[in-house]
Amino acid sequence: MERHRARKRFGQNFLVDAHYVAKIVDAIAPAPNDRIVEIGPGQAALTAALIERAHHVTAIEIDRDLAAQLVQRFPPERLTLHVGDALDFDFATLGENLRIVGNLPYNISTPLLFHLAQYDARLRDIHVMLQREVVARMAAAPATPDYGRLTVMLQAKFAIGRLLIVPPGAFRPVPAVDSAVVRLVPLGAAKPNIADEALFAKVVMAAFGHRRKTLRNALAGVADADAMERAGVDPAVRGETLAVADFVRLANQLAA
Repeated sequence: MERHRARKRFGQNFLVDAHYVAKIVDAIAPAPNDRIVEIGPGQAALTAALIERAHHVTAIEIDRDLAAQLVQRFPPERLTLHVGDALDFDFATLGENLRIVGNLPYNISTPLLFHLAQYDARLRDIHVMLQREVVARMAAAPATPDYGRLTVMLQAKFAIGRLLIVPPGAFRPVPAVDSAVVRLVPLGAAKPNIADEALFAKVVMAAFGHRRKTLRNALAGVADADAMERAGVDPAVRGETLAVADFVRLANQLAA
């Protein structure tokens, strides 16, 4: 593939270290006939290894120059390419039992994770590389510094585990931070029943909007102290002390 100048507006840092490519693909363990969907194939370091194991990959690439190179390199029976922004992509059009893979641009990682979470019922798993600090937030436990809105919103739908750290030197251009690969597996039947998704999101956002405030103050205008107590939630504690199940119970109490 011809040399490509990384574009800052797309947050491009290309994985170039074959050792880490192999480790990531081994962690994903793609098999023939798996429905692999890669976000941002870029210069195809992961793509080529995924195609070798799964035989076919569907990919979404926003950079038209890279997309043109990918089309030249891989025949259509090996790579189905969609040129566009993954943030706007309707993953429901690809069917079910999807395995999402990607080295995600740091600048859009959170909104992209929220976008993917909408399709949890259609996903088998997600393996993505993100900034190490973002992965720490995703996998955090209650009452720890990393626990927050991202944690609760994702853990309400997925079991999350960090797989490996990838150092800056594995990329070109070299980023200023460590990266980490994380696995998200939909909870399926174990997923909590959330009566009103929008209300749940509103409660979680308000609870973490002012981390130093008690829930009584942080949720003012969203939930009063009586509603919290009926849900078994102490209005005098801070949001970061609540488990995901507590947020679900509170939101469902408000919805009722």
